[in-house]
Amino acid sequence: MKANTTVAQAFLGLLASSTALVDNITSLFGNSSSEAVESPTDPTINPPPFGYAAGSPASVANLKDKIKHVVWIILENRSFDNILGGVNRTGLDNPFNNGDVCNPVDVTKPNGTTLCTRLKDYDSVANDPDHSITGNNFEFYGTYAPSNADIQSGKITATNQGFVNKQTLSYPTITSDLAAAQVLGYYSEAEVPTMVDLVDEFTTFNYWFSCIPGPTNPNRACALSGTSDGHGFNDLSFETSTLDINSIFETASANDISWFNYDGTNGAFPPDSLFYIWTALNARSNVVPIENFFQDAYLGLLPQLSYLNPSCCGANTNSMHPDGNVSYGQVFVKQIYDAVRQGPHWEDTLLILTYDEAGGFHDHVPSPLAVKTDNHSYTEIADDGAIYTFNFDRLGGRMPTWLISPYVQKGYIENMGTNPATSAVEAYSATSILKTLGLLWDLEDFTPRVSNSPSFDHLIGTTLRTDAPAYLTPPVPFPFDP
Repeated sequence: MKANTTVAQAFLGLLASSTALVDNITSLFGNSSSEAVESPTDPTINPPPFGYAAGSPASVANLKDKIKHVVWIILENRSFDNILGGVNRTGLDNPFNNGDVCNPVDVTKPNGTTLCTRLKDYDSVANDPDHSITGNNFEFYGTYAPSNADIQSGKITATNQGFVNKQTLSYPTITSDLAAAQVLGYYSEAEVPTMVDLVDEFTTFNYWFSCIPGPTNPNRACALSGTSDGHGFNDLSFETSTLDINSIFETASANDISWFNYDGTNGAFPPDSLFYIWTALNARSNVVPIENFFQDAYLGLLPQLSYLNPSCCGANTNSMHPDGNVSYGQVFVKQIYDAVRQGPHWEDTLLILTYDEAGGFHDHVPSPLAVKTDNHSYTEIADDGAIYTFNFDRLGGRMPTWLISPYVQKGYIENMGTNPATSAVEAYSATSILKTLGLLWDLEDFTPRVSNSPSFDHLIGTTLRTDAPAYLTPPVPFPFDP
């Protein structure tokens, strides 16, 4: 229960850093007692849009009836507030609706100079923010090595006050104002029109977090396996196909579920399915060029699971990685949607669009605790020499995530989910996808984290919508980082 009841407590930590949210806390989370958390009328959970309880037999039966193909895209390194912070839509928990929040320039001087969230006016970020585990610690807690015991007990909670200071520590030649523009800035609706279409037309999650408060590859592995198997940074194991753990790809093959990993990496690094020894030895033919996806979508040849790797990381890449372009990433999203929408699989496809982690970008919502992925831990030496051991028992930053299907409710904003093992309020995270795919295809839970992850099967309705846009709005170019 501790990992679940502390979700609301973690959010209450915001009160230390922003008075703009005071009026919203009670309406969103209510009382933080265990009785309130377990109540079926708890305001942190929306009434089910189609009357189904998540994971119920009726909901799962409807999911299986409606969804025959899943298209899963993981983009790179963006927080919810970074991408959707400037979007004016009722229900989004973002700076536009709640008001801008501020960070101290120096976390040791909380009453000193502060800089605040604001509209961003450039397409890429030259100085990639720190998204290591100890870097996230500094951004969330103001220190590289917080006490794990104090975090778990609730004695200390994240205030998300360290983003500006961490950026200036990482890049000492830049000004604090530029650092704030880079990590606190958010996009306007005019700059992210493709993503605004998704908010208006499909289902957006308010509280979806990365699996690990750390970098890309451990998070991608955790999304695919329910654990990173103790890996906490982008080590050589991911480049040499030496992860010796189960993945959705191995499980899919064992259950006669067809799949392709459509590879857009252009040879810069292995696609995600090739993190694993099993794939390298048994399923290399399932890794195909990204161009094949568009052919298969238009021709009606998609497998049951399509997993797409974008290109990364830098100029002329389309994953939205900070030193790439948000506009290029929107083109990629539009191309994927348009191909599925115009192809014969549209009516039975669920397209899941998310990010791997928040990438060191600010978000005003603190990350909650979570059930441990497994018994592994990971130790890292921080920039200041501190030694920190992470136990894989809390989530990373909040990220935008969408469900796209003609069976989801138009313009729907989903708040918190329900832990299927405890019935407690639980944040959605990367492993919610594995939990839902398990319901769809009768798969056993990969790890304890998956067993405790909310599913989203209940967000699929019964009636086919005919009003989904034929094409998404294309983005427009705007300036690079100065």
